[in-house]
Order: sequence, then structure tokens, then C-alpha cells
Amino acid sequence: MSTESLRTFVEGVGRRTVLLVRETGYLAALLAEALYWLVVGRWHRQPVRAAAIFREAMGVGVQAIPIVGLASFATGMMLAIQGIHTLKAFGAEGQVVLGIALSVTREFAPLITGIFVAGRSGSAIAARIGTMQISQEIDALSVIGINPVRYLVSPILAAMLLTLPALTILADLMALFGGALYCAGELSLPMDVFFHRTFEAVEAGDVIQGVAKSVAFAVVVTLIGAANGFGVSAGAEGVGKATTRAVVLGCIGIILTDMVFTFLASR
Repeated sequence: MSTESLRTFVEGVGRRTVLLVRETGYLAALLAEALYWLVVGRWHRQPVRAAAIFREAMGVGVQAIPIVGLASFATGMMLAIQGIHTLKAFGAEGQVVLGIALSVTREFAPLITGIFVAGRSGSAIAARIGTMQISQEIDALSVIGINPVRYLVSPILAAMLLTLPALTILADLMALFGGALYCAGELSLPMDVFFHRTFEAVEAGDVIQGVAKSVAFAVVVTLIGAANGFGVSAGAEGVGKATTRAVVLGCIGIILTDMVFTFLASR
């Protein structure tokens, strides 16, 4: 490698590192400002209204119930199929209940919920804010004295923090139901026995771990979607790029956050 190529490579790594640090700082500042308006907005006569939070909750939470429920049901059934097939070689098919119960509550339910919400709502957040950015509605809000983060980001963040844990609990139940249904047909294991073994195997900490992950995923999806929306500056094409970037980075952020949670929980 020539000196010129090495210098170009080092410069590229340096620019990307600076960009990563800058974006991380911006996300942290955006989170701090959104939480600030949620907590003290009413004392500045700019409260985050409950009606706005519930309206966002309908979009990001209630309307996501069918797709999250269906995906979770299919995942639970898939875990049962693979678990029985793998454990059959050891003559331990009955242990599949333990594997399904722990895998669903600790990992799969919050992960599936987070990824589907990132694809569905993260893109919508980026598109909405990006469209307002290029049409100068963000500037108009500032001119009339309305803080854009308080008006646009704080209600979505509150709605995400409320609905993602609830969707994760729903995903737990649907995935376990899918696994129980397949085990009932394949192993002739009654569903009441399946759930009895599940409740014996799962502890409160397992469920809390999954719910805690969903809270972190809610923050990740909201911040990445909003940050990409505020960063739009190239017209309609910029909105499309921001939407795609929000989905990709949201999914990557969820997977990395899940990895960190899993590592810390296993220490």
C-alpha cells in the first residue's frame, strides 16, 4: 500500500469516526431535550398534551398489534419446530418447553417487536419530520414560539415508552401460544401442561429483562427516526433516503442494544 493510499484510508476512517461521534452526541442531546419537555414542559407553558401522546400511541402501538401478534405466533411455532427437531437426536424433546419459554421472554419477543416497530414507525417518523423540514414547517413552529422537539418528538417518545413494553408482553403470549399449539400436535403435549411447565421455568426476571429491552428499543427507534427526519435537506429525494436510513439504522441499533443487554444480563 502506497503512502498516498494509506493517508486516504486514515483520513476516511477519521472522518467517519468524527461523524459517528457527532451523530451520537446529537442523539443524546435530542433525548435529553425530549425528556426535558416531557417532565417540565407544563412549567414553561408548553406541556406535552396527553391527547397527542395517545394519538401517537394509536399509530405506533395499537395499529401494530396484528403484525406483531402474527410474527410472534409464527416465531413461537418456528422455535418449537426447530427445538423438537434438534432435541430429538438426544431423546429430550420434552425439554423444548424450557427452550421456547426462555428464548421468547428474554430475546425473541422484544427483538421482533422492536424490529417491526422500527420498520413500521421509525420510517413514518423520519418521513413526517423530513417532509415538515423541507416544507419549512419546522421553522414556522420555531417562529411562532413552539419548540419542534417538544411538539414532534416528545409525544412520540412517550407513546413508544408506553406501547413497546405492552407489545412485548403481547408478543410473549402469542409466541408461547404458537409453540404450545405445535407441541400439542407434534408431541401430544396438552396446552395446559405446556403453560404449566412454562410458568415453572420462567422467572419474573426473564420477563423484566425482555420488557427492559423494549424500553431501550423505544428510545432507539424514536431518536433515530427523528434525527434522520430533522437532517433532511435535499427535497423529496432526501426524505426517501432519510426514511431508508432510519429503518436500517434503527434495526442495527436494536440488534446492538440487544447484544449489550444480553451480555450484561449474562455476567
